Amino acid sequence: MLKLYISPGACALASHIALEEAGANYETQVIDLRSGQQRMPDYLAVNPAGSTPALATDHGVVTQNPAILALIAQTHPDAGVAPIDDPYAFAAFNALNGFLSSSLHPAIGKVLFSRPPLEGEAKDQAVEQALAKYQLVEDHYLKGDWAMGDAFSLADGYLSVFTRWARQAGLLDASRFPRLNGHLDRVQARPAVRRVLEAEGLSAV
Repeated sequence: MLKLYISPGACALASHIALEEAGANYETQVIDLRSGQQRMPDYLAVNPAGSTPALATDHGVVTQNPAILALIAQTHPDAGVAPIDDPYAFAAFNALNGFLSSSLHPAIGKVLFSRPPLEGEAKDQAVEQALAKYQLVEDHYLKGDWAMGDAFSLADGYLSVFTRWARQAGLLDASRFPRLNGHLDRVQARPAVRRVLEAEGLSAV
């Protein structure tokens, strides 16, 4: 059985959604980031980087959401959760997940999770930079109702992590980001996503 290490509401939510959407046989273990559990020896033995998600498999531990999403899609082909049969479409899927991981996540993370919290001009600049990343997704990455076009893929669950954060922070203005707001509502309405939110003690935002 697959074992996913998560922290409720953190970016590991994307991999949790992916496993549920794929109908995978898995279990979860919560790592409490606030108490520093990710820095404890037991978890560092799983993921020396001390972050979630981490997916324990029969072939070893896989870390980083983009890698986990690609693995789940490829090992559960009948679920149809990524365009794995089309090399170019699958490259676009991986490119979007790479952008979310390397660009959007750090930008909104700086706004929300800097310690000490950002203030004044520094915060204003960070917010502006993060919103520019969201604007790229709004204008260019969303191909239709879903990130890859007409069909849901695991990239949609990943994107929803960051639109959830932005909406909770009052940054996902409906007039500026109508497509992202509609997208988030569609993702959160999916039965698999509702099950994951409930399992993590979360609710739709």
